[in-house]
Amino acid sequence: MNFGFNDEQELLRSTARKFFENECGSDTVRRLMETPEGISPDLWTKIAEQGWLGLVFPEAYDGMGLGLVDLVVLMEEMGRAVVPGPYFSTVLLGGLAVLEAGSEAQKKEWLPKIAAGDKRVALAWMEPSAQLGPAGVTLTATEKGGRYTLSGTKLFVHDAHTADALVVAARTRPGAGAEGVSLFLLPRDTSGLRVTLLPTMDQTRKLCEVTCSDVTVGADALLGAAGAGWAPLSRVLDRATVALCAEMCGGAQKVLDMTVEYAKIRQAFGRPIGSYQGVKHRAADMLVDVENGKSITYYAAWALDEGAAEAPLAVSMAKAYVSDAYRRVAAAGIQLHGGIGFTWEHDLHLYFKRAKGSEFTFGDATHHRERVAQLVNL
Repeated sequence: MNFGFNDEQELLRSTARKFFENECGSDTVRRLMETPEGISPDLWTKIAEQGWLGLVFPEAYDGMGLGLVDLVVLMEEMGRAVVPGPYFSTVLLGGLAVLEAGSEAQKKEWLPKIAAGDKRVALAWMEPSAQLGPAGVTLTATEKGGRYTLSGTKLFVHDAHTADALVVAARTRPGAGAEGVSLFLLPRDTSGLRVTLLPTMDQTRKLCEVTCSDVTVGADALLGAAGAGWAPLSRVLDRATVALCAEMCGGAQKVLDMTVEYAKIRQAFGRPIGSYQGVKHRAADMLVDVENGKSITYYAAWALDEGAAEAPLAVSMAKAYVSDAYRRVAAAGIQLHGGIGFTWEHDLHLYFKRAKGSEFTFGDATHHRERVAQLVNL
């Protein structure tokens, strides 16, 4: 495969970088992350006007019909700017869940509205057990007379408090396997559905607890067939994982850029600190982490776009590597900045907290190394 980006993708990159530099500087990020919503209506509207909310949706649903490789370009720039708000949850989780599992009528109803910025959809799949596989889905959906009653709790739901609807993974048959997991699309105001905003280390990314207390809905709330929800959900999670890796790579690149620039101007013993061998070696290690992370992420995005057999393996390899790499780069950046790097006023802490939060989202490096071992039959 060719790791180079075409002219259209490079144009997307330059446009996105200029947009976020103008509209989402660090002062804006700090202001927005202190709000419960994490985003302003004005910024959300401007992102929608760029067409980015429908980037990976087919043109039939008012999207741009682009692939995951194209999205990687945008996500890198969003990670570079530590963009807060529900883009990730609405497009990569809720929106893709509707696209992967929904009926034609559901897609036509929701996807154009998501692309236009009029509606937001979140995905509720993780539970208090924190298990990432199908066994972790224990919220029950009991069928009676053609209606379903959902009972249980979901945790770590991205931006559920600002969503207009939630895609909820529930178990419609007893057991712990993939069979029996169903997806339900529930309007935010559904009776018995309660959303609680949780405190988080990374304030730029809001997480919620979602509780279903005898939530009763009709069969029309199902996304796809009953009991067949895990396959589309796993495809959504793989794509979202790669997009997250791209965002992490963008953040790591920005940390490297900030550190190199600082090393050129910070003087110690009459010389820029970047002239010292120890600093050079540390910066070189950061560069290796960033470039390797990008390469493995691009490959995973390409594999998913092409439907390659090794795509799940590539996804876990990317997440395992980038989870560690972003954390190392962010920590090294703080250390090479010295005393100023340890103050909250320095923007490096925005990246360090994003790195730590993203490290465990969709599974940390240990989880994905285990998945790699399983996929290669070790």
